[in-house]
Formats: sequence, structure tokens, C-alpha cells
Amino acid sequence: MTHPLRRHIEEIIPLTDEEFTYILSFFQPITKRKHQYLLQEGEIANKEYWVVKGCVKSYFIEDSGKEHILQFAMENWWITDYESFVKQLPSKTAIDCIEDCELLYITYENRDKLTASMHKMERFWAKKSKMGRIALQKRIVSLLQNSAKERYNQLLEQYPTLFQRVPKKMIAAYLGVSRETLSRLNS
Repeated sequence: MTHPLRRHIEEIIPLTDEEFTYILSFFQPITKRKHQYLLQEGEIANKEYWVVKGCVKSYFIEDSGKEHILQFAMENWWITDYESFVKQLPSKTAIDCIEDCELLYITYENRDKLTASMHKMERFWAKKSKMGRIALQKRIVSLLQNSAKERYNQLLEQYPTLFQRVPKKMIAAYLGVSRETLSRLNS
């Protein structure tokens, strides 16, 4: 059976068995329970996580206590605070587990070493980065241009399983609406 990370990488670049074994040597497995943090606000993000199983969220909380969810990450998704990871600055967001999770992580140093030693992985992460920027741009345009109902329907169409895995309160925080507004959108 093919390793799930290999299948994920091979969606973009082909690998030999030796190449994948080399790539995998840069990653470490980790399991986390529901509600455990991967990153707390103020820490430096020195790891990038790939979700093998489970669901996590990236978010920040306003001084008023209002939560804003920037990203969910389910199986085969990558997550970290990228500004903190790339610039090695204190994180402005937190990342925690919505479900029990199995993850692989790569450290900042190991990612640099891997991309320096293997051009294929440099191409892989360049492509993933481009796709991430496109997704972010679509999300920003949707927040600025679409009604709450349109954003809700778009999310439901794009990620229907998310609605079974994530509490409605978190869906509302992701969409930028109140729980009450979400209930109206859902009816």
C-alpha cells in the first residue's frame, strides 16, 4: 500500500521509491488529541504540518473574545502560520485540533535542507504555494464580494464533509457571521 504522503506528492511530481524514502526521512509523525495545540499565539512556528487524519483550525481571538478562523485543514492539507514559519517571527495565530489527529511535520530547517538537496521537492512546494495563494485570493474576494448566504453555499459545495466534522459555531467564525445568522442561512 502506498504511503498517503507519497500519493499526495505524486499528484504533482513523480517519485522513485528511493526518492520517497529520502523525503520521508525529513518528516516526523505526531499524534494529537482533540483540543490540543499545534501552535499557540506568540510561539515561533518552526514546523509545517501535513494532516494524515483529523481536522485542525488556524485562528486568532480578538481582545473582545471573538474568534476568527482563517483556515481549516483536513486530510492531505498543509498548515502552519506561514508568516511565522518563513520569517521565524512570533505567531499571530494559533492552531489546534478539532478532532484527534495524526500528522506529519517537517521543521523549517529540514524543509530548507530537503528543497536544497532535491529540486523535485522545491517544485512541489512552489506548486503548493501557488495553489494556496489562489485559494486565499478566492477566499478574500468571496469575503469582500459575496453575501453571507453565498459564502455559506460556496463552502458547503466545496467542502460538504466539513459540515459533519466541525461545530456550527466554527463554521460561523470561518464565514465571519454570528451563530444566529448561520442558523438562518442553514434553514
